[in-house]
Amino acid sequence: MKYADEADLLNVALFGISAKVWRDQNPKRKGNIRDYASIEQLVVLSNLESINALLIREGISQNERIVKLNATAIIQMKSLLTDNGTKKLKSPK
Repeated sequence: MKYADEADLLNVALFGISAKVWRDQNPKRKGNIRDYASIEQLVVLSNLESINALLIREGISQNERIVKLNATAIIQMKSLLTDNGTKKLKSPK
C-alpha cells in the first residue's frame, strides 16, 4: 500500500490527478495514466522518483514532498518542452 501511495503522489505531482481519478475519467482506455504519458513526462517522472526517494530519506513529510515535486515537475517539463536540443532529438532534419 505504501508503494501505491508513493506512486500516486508522483502521479499527482506530475499529472495533477491520481491513478484512480484518471481511470474514472477514462473508463474505455486500457492501462493506466503512465501508459499514455509523453516521453517528456516519462523522463520527468523518472527524475521525480529519484528526488522523492531522497526527500523520504531526509524525513520530509508527504505534504511537503508533493509541493516540492510538483514545482520540480513544472520546471523540468518547461525545460524539456522549450529546449531546442530536445526538439532536434525528436525529429532530425
